[in-house]
Amino acid sequence: MRELCEHAVMCPNSTARLRYTRSVAVALCAILIAVARTSAADAAGCLLAEQGEGRVADIIDARSFRLTDGREVRLAGIEPVASGTTGANRGAALSAILAGRDVILRGEDDTPDRYGRQSAFVYLAPGDTLVQALLLAQGAALAFPGIGDRDCAATLMGAEAEARQGKKGTWAEPTAIKNAESPDDILAGIGRFTVVEGRVLSVRQAGTTTYLNFGRNWTRDFAVTISRRILPAFASAGIPLKSLENRRIRVRGWIEGRPGPRINVLRVGQIEMLGDN
Repeated sequence: MRELCEHAVMCPNSTARLRYTRSVAVALCAILIAVARTSAADAAGCLLAEQGEGRVADIIDARSFRLTDGREVRLAGIEPVASGTTGANRGAALSAILAGRDVILRGEDDTPDRYGRQSAFVYLAPGDTLVQALLLAQGAALAFPGIGDRDCAATLMGAEAEARQGKKGTWAEPTAIKNAESPDDILAGIGRFTVVEGRVLSVRQAGTTTYLNFGRNWTRDFAVTISRRILPAFASAGIPLKSLENRRIRVRGWIEGRPGPRINVLRVGQIEMLGDN
């Protein structure tokens, strides 16, 4: 591409029409080069150490697959979209991307989990196309903030934001993001990984737990709980919890009922400030 662009710039011609044509070609080439650079930078943002490779034999569920050598791999950094369908059907989006493909596994650790699965960032081979980012950009998954590498976390959150803004996949549903003022609706998803938005009414501490309250009735309304041991991480990120009072936030995590709906925040990345604060 660069050689073609340089030719368009250097090629001499005396006619006004061809000078105009050459100037248009140069402008288009500049745009294409900028896009290529941006794409490459995005891909390079989440290139961790290689942990193996293989060919996909079977899709197990929405974020897991088996290689031909028998290894089971679980996609790191995402959570499946909540669904009542079977694992096979929920894995349709993953199957469309991975079935029969060669893949490269990357990550900080290739130690299998207690179920014998290797958690990894998965790339289509050859190349640097991240499978997690493809699923998120389609709205077929939600980003999970429990990732140590900041560049990887930013890549995944950016892909999810693209789908959310474009109302793709799960984001086309009006109930994709739960309203913090509708506790019954949130509580119906108990045990599911869920995204909730709302305004923090108050920030209170009880014992070793800080509560971000979205309502006045603590036994019924939605709240976020944060353990004292997580407070230094928020301080390091420049987010004193008291500063969240009267702020609109987006929070993600698993819904618990204690007795009202709760999300227990274990990482700073589970909370996002919203632009209308």
